[in-house]
Amino acid sequence: MPTISVDKYDLFEALGRKYTTQEFEDLCFEFGIELDEDTENEERPIVNGQQEPPQLKIEIPANRYDMLCFEGISLMINIFRGQQPTPDFRLVSPPSGELQTITVSESTTQVRPLVAGAILRNVKFTQKRYESFIALQDKLHQNLARGRTLVAIGTHDLDTIQGPFTYEALAPQDISFVPLNQTKKMNAEELMAFYEKDKHLGRYLHIIRDKPVYPVIKDANGLVCSLPPIINGDHSKITLNSKNVFIECTATDSTKLSIVLNMMVTMFSVYCEEPFTIEPVKIVSDHNGQTRTTPDLSSRVTQVEVDYLNDCLGLTESPESISKLLSKMALSAAPSSQDKNLIDVSIPPTRADILQRCDVMEDLGIAYGFNKLPRFSVNKTVGAPLSMNKLADIVRFECGMAGWLEVMPLILCSHEENFEWLNRKDDGQTAVRLANPKTSEYQVVRTSLLPGLLKTLRENKHHSTPIRVFETSDVVFKDPSVERKARNERHFGAAWYGKTSGFEEVHGLLDRVMLMLRKAFLTREEGLAAAAAEKQLEKDFVVRQDHTQRDGYWLEPIDESTFFTGRAAAIYLRLGGRALRVGEFGILHPTVLDKFELKYPVSTLEINLEVFL
Repeated sequence: MPTISVDKYDLFEALGRKYTTQEFEDLCFEFGIELDEDTENEERPIVNGQQEPPQLKIEIPANRYDMLCFEGISLMINIFRGQQPTPDFRLVSPPSGELQTITVSESTTQVRPLVAGAILRNVKFTQKRYESFIALQDKLHQNLARGRTLVAIGTHDLDTIQGPFTYEALAPQDISFVPLNQTKKMNAEELMAFYEKDKHLGRYLHIIRDKPVYPVIKDANGLVCSLPPIINGDHSKITLNSKNVFIECTATDSTKLSIVLNMMVTMFSVYCEEPFTIEPVKIVSDHNGQTRTTPDLSSRVTQVEVDYLNDCLGLTESPESISKLLSKMALSAAPSSQDKNLIDVSIPPTRADILQRCDVMEDLGIAYGFNKLPRFSVNKTVGAPLSMNKLADIVRFECGMAGWLEVMPLILCSHEENFEWLNRKDDGQTAVRLANPKTSEYQVVRTSLLPGLLKTLRENKHHSTPIRVFETSDVVFKDPSVERKARNERHFGAAWYGKTSGFEEVHGLLDRVMLMLRKAFLTREEGLAAAAAEKQLEKDFVVRQDHTQRDGYWLEPIDESTFFTGRAAAIYLRLGGRALRVGEFGILHPTVLDKFELKYPVSTLEINLEVFL
């Protein structure tokens, strides 16, 4: 969870009273956050010739983006204590009556296609407010924005630049400006080289470095405001004297873009001359029909059942009482006029963490007080393994009793190990790749157990042969049909390493596992059953339904580049009339052995266990 440091005395002043450390710790606990440290009685660093004021280090839930700064923490605690109502954030027209615009070029689709903006008018900055303003950007960048890969925030002194603005993507050599806190003008290529070893900005260069074009925001005079997600221009930098703040966010994720912009404007609109007012910006995006006005500060409305809330928490509260309690969590609620068992809940733009009714229930529990919830006797339950884990354990125990040694390599591997070293091609639709791998060894999530088994053999080849190892674990495939766009699949794999091929040993292990799973061996003719079936079964996981055929498994010769020619077979299985390919085994090709630095033959086996459930 992110830890936020705030000035102790400033926070207590904002809360309207002083607390002892224990009192404030209890308040944090009631509100669902945690006081990690109070530095008042500790040695504190010297800042500008003076000792740093006492700090409260508060742990914030990872999804509470509205509490990543001093302003958010003080606001939400005051609402919780009933000292302040939930603010009414309003969009207001600019003094000129005409909105500032950001015109989006179609070229941005190649790098960062999304942009949004807003303006805060007549902001009153102090040194502490300025530091909090910068700190919130950093926290949002590191948490919600995933190191600026999803969203990048740019803030500018509006009085130093002139709208309308443009957002386009240009070749690196065509972008030239003076970066923030620098004096020398440089183009984007020179800027990349300049910041390559910078501890703060160097970590972000990879996001756009290999792109053919870089995103850039310019004002009406062609002045570069920012090169997202790297750095802003020095000309428009925010100072303590800045009054009007132009906020622009570029992104690759529209949901995160909206949340980040909302957090920035809602937290710091409190310092506007007219608090909680925000001037919107028009985004002109004609090339894709997404012209709109940002930010969207409208409240989301949902309905939650009273019975659900009471049953989950063991309460018997009325709709009116529940509505009052939810107001302590910045949620506006009222009994529904349509159904007595429903409550209409209005969710403000600051509460992006409220996604489902269970989130409302959690907030009700916090507002009611977890220590006040009724206590019930403990219901004893008996745990049981998941079906997939139970099956995997059965296979694992059987292999162990057959004399094979279990290994547990990492699920991450290099792209070469997963594809090129196994003589397999990457179609781009199979393996999940890491966006920013720390080392070349951890680039993709494996799609086969073979890389881990072969690396284990490589590191232990100095031991006496033969070596017999197996693994029962997950591989991962891309799958656009599921919400997370990837799925786990439980596989069983084994490898034999010795002076002889060991083909018959691996074949015997397969037969033993299938016998243990009560799957009969079928002849090729029994397995195929008909010429039509043979054509269908050429592809993995193609299903043919025929309840007249006997269940079991059979083998089919295959010619795949991973294996030695004529020494490999595909494993087919029929269950309940459904026939499909579940795996393959064979003697590895010499080029595969050479890549993994193995001097003796290796026979491998890999099957998908999911189909047996």
